[in-house]
Amino acid sequence: MNRFLAFCLLVFALSSCGGPERTAEPSQTETAFSTLEKKSPQIDEYGIVTDSLVSLKKNVKRHETLADILTNYDVPYIKIVEMAKLPSEVFDERRIKAGSNYALYLSNDSAKSVRYFIYQKTPIDYIVFNLSDSLLGVTQGQKPIVSKTRTITGTIEASLYETLIEQGASPMLALKLADVFAWQIDFYGIQKGDYFKAIFEEQFIDDESIGVGEISAAYFYHNGKDYYAFDFDDGKRRAYYDEEGNSLQKQFLRAPLHFSRISSHYSRSRFHPVLRIYRPHLGIDYAAPTGTPVRSVGDGVVVEKRWSKGGGRTLKIRHNSNYQSGYLHLSGYAKGIVKGARVKQGQVIGYVGSTGLSTGPHLDFRFWKHGRLTNYLQMEFPPTHPVNPEKKGDFMNLMAGYKSQLDKLEPSSNDVAIAASTLEDKREF
Repeated sequence: MNRFLAFCLLVFALSSCGGPERTAEPSQTETAFSTLEKKSPQIDEYGIVTDSLVSLKKNVKRHETLADILTNYDVPYIKIVEMAKLPSEVFDERRIKAGSNYALYLSNDSAKSVRYFIYQKTPIDYIVFNLSDSLLGVTQGQKPIVSKTRTITGTIEASLYETLIEQGASPMLALKLADVFAWQIDFYGIQKGDYFKAIFEEQFIDDESIGVGEISAAYFYHNGKDYYAFDFDDGKRRAYYDEEGNSLQKQFLRAPLHFSRISSHYSRSRFHPVLRIYRPHLGIDYAAPTGTPVRSVGDGVVVEKRWSKGGGRTLKIRHNSNYQSGYLHLSGYAKGIVKGARVKQGQVIGYVGSTGLSTGPHLDFRFWKHGRLTNYLQMEFPPTHPVNPEKKGDFMNLMAGYKSQLDKLEPSSNDVAIAASTLEDKREF
């Protein structure tokens, strides 16, 4: 019995330590995932699988054509002709511009044949030519735009435009701010010490800024008054409103030009620089370079388009039964501006010039109320539609959040770079 027990113990000992350790076999699922990880294709920004390709990214040289680019890489001429014959709205090879980006994808072998050619039409839009097969493949695409919320503040030294440029901001931001407050502020009359704050969207592609998006909220201190603007869509229209929900848009713009200066005010007795006599000047002169776009201050119909000895090229617009506006000394008219044409508020109708009795380029702007010339700068116009009452609560909540952010921003001095902070990123495409 003792011998049998000893034998069993010996067998147990040998079986537990005598052989090599076994490891668990990988499951079929684990093997499948491992294979997928190894074979995951590399796809680039244009959607091209680049695993077996060599990519070259370049810029179009001055005077370089589509044929110049592709023949350097032995693309068959018949393919180039096919590309050139595409409808112009898809691809116009005559519009290939110096400096534009393009990419070539070559086979990773001794032949180095071109499989794909990509032309970047704009920073956003591109077109892909598949040259791999006998039939030409063409697809269009867009790079994703990422919007980043920014803030900026500034104190006026000379003009809004110059203040923003000194801070490194986009010139488009000046134009957009001027548009937001176009009904409240005459930007020819802003003063040193006025200041502004804004929350806006800056747009990026591949981490490179491509421009300014919408202004979400803004504040402007001018002539002792506070002006707020909040972007809101109430289901009927998207517009800018003040902190009470009143639309900033009024029946007429404060001025017919974006940026300039008033060189002569409305006056009952002004010395005429050409005639050398004193006589009434029942308009407002805006000095601006020749060719500066002139905007209609309101919706209306062109009732006069003519030449006059004093006013040179002249336009007159009837806005309704009460109001008319006039634009004198124009260098030319915008396309489509003829007698009887309907125009919208803010639409470009002509360009600053010095035609007629004039000593230099400027716009002589006139305004009639009930048929009588009146001082436009002294007129007050009621706002248009307020926020939809059904959405007033939503607006007040949004406004309170933005107003709190604006009020916390301190006006910056102009020796400081753009005061911008990213609040959020969001993709638009």
